[in-house]
Order: sequence, then C-alpha cells, then structure tokens
Amino acid sequence: MRTLAIGDIHGGLQALIQLLHRAKVTKDDALIFVGDYVDGWSESAQVIEYLIDLSKTNTCIFIKGNHDVWCEDWLRTGYGEPVWLMHGGEETVESYQGFSEEDKGRHLDFFESMPLYHIDDQNRLFIHAGFTSKEGVTQEIDQENFYFDRTLLEMALTMQRRVIQSPQSYPYRLKNYKEIYIGHTPTIRFNSDLPINALNLWNIDTGAAFTGKLSAVDINTKAIFQSDALPDLYPNELGRNKN
Repeated sequence: MRTLAIGDIHGGLQALIQLLHRAKVTKDDALIFVGDYVDGWSESAQVIEYLIDLSKTNTCIFIKGNHDVWCEDWLRTGYGEPVWLMHGGEETVESYQGFSEEDKGRHLDFFESMPLYHIDDQNRLFIHAGFTSKEGVTQEIDQENFYFDRTLLEMALTMQRRVIQSPQSYPYRLKNYKEIYIGHTPTIRFNSDLPINALNLWNIDTGAAFTGKLSAVDINTKAIFQSDALPDLYPNELGRNKN
C-alpha cells in the first residue's frame, strides 16, 4: 500500500482525475490532501463531491486550507468574505449552481470534519501552511497559522541555501518532525513546477490554481506524479490568473 500526499487542487477536478489516473491509484492506496480544494477553476463543488465519493473507496485524510475555511463559512452563513470572492470564491459560488441545500449541507459537514493537521505513525506532519511554535503544532497559540503561515517554508528555504544538512542543526520547528508536508505557497513562485524539498520539508503546492500542475508525492519512495498544467485542462478559463 502506498501513501500519496496531494497538493492544492483549487477547483481543478480534471487535474485531480488525471493525476489519480497517472499515479495508478487503487483502493489500496492511502491519500493525504494538504488542503485548498476549492477556489480558482470552475469545478470546486464538483471536486468536493468527488472527494466525498473517493473517501468511500480509499483511506483519505483531508487537511483544511485557508480557502476551505472561507468556503465553509459561506456554506454555513451564505456570506462570502470579500477577500475570498476576489481570490477564487466567485468561481466557487458559481460552481454550486444546481446543487441543492441538502447537497450544500453535506459539503458543509465535509469541511467541518477536516482536521487542521495530521501526524502519522512515523512522526510525519501534514499541514496546509505551517506553524510558529518551536514546540510544534500542539503548542501553537493561533491556529490560523496552520492555514496561513508562510514563515515555516521561508525558514526551510533559507537554511537550505546555507547548506545545513544535519538534522541536528535544523531549526527547532523542523526538528519536531521526521518530515513535514505543506501546500499553500505555489512552487512556481520559486520558478519550479515540481514539489520543492528543503531540509525535511516538502512543499507540494505546484501552482494548480494558476499556471502550474497538480502534484502528488509518494511519501515513502518520493516518486512524483503530476497532471498537465491547469490552463491546458481548462483552456477557456483563467483560474486565479485573472487576479
């Protein structure tokens, strides 16, 4: 059985289907998603429906991202935060046309059930963005850091450039875990359409919301699987490239 960590989907259902096909995922594979299932491409509601069905055949863990928090709030209250609507939320609202209130209620339950992080039996952490406490996620004061923080990635990249390779020399935050898998910050911002590994941290958001691809990493072998670039799968849409 494999365990695949999968990056930010942002409404790109076609990319998700293609990625799972290319990775030859079977019901024996476990899937850990690092969040941001919605906002960007036109099939956010359809992504959620697909993931709910996928969880019936596969062991799945769905980490909550910041876009999921915004969508959850909208499903609960009917009000969309302006910042959310500007960054893909409008496309998500449109994708729910034709979905019943019962359907929306099921999706709300799905969002509400998502954990903010997962630690597996080998002390590998899966989280959408990061954390700031040197003692690890259980000691984090502000849980919004779990889906908004970028300093964890910035720190790992900075230390990697200093060629510090010994785990004993890692910053305290990184030493809490064997490995850390995150999304949230597209690797295309660093001129890479592949997942980025810095020290013991893996960023697997390869920019599917924009011009990049959707990626998965086998956490044991480090094999990488990818979809086509999202603009090629949605040629008549802009995704979040319009912002």
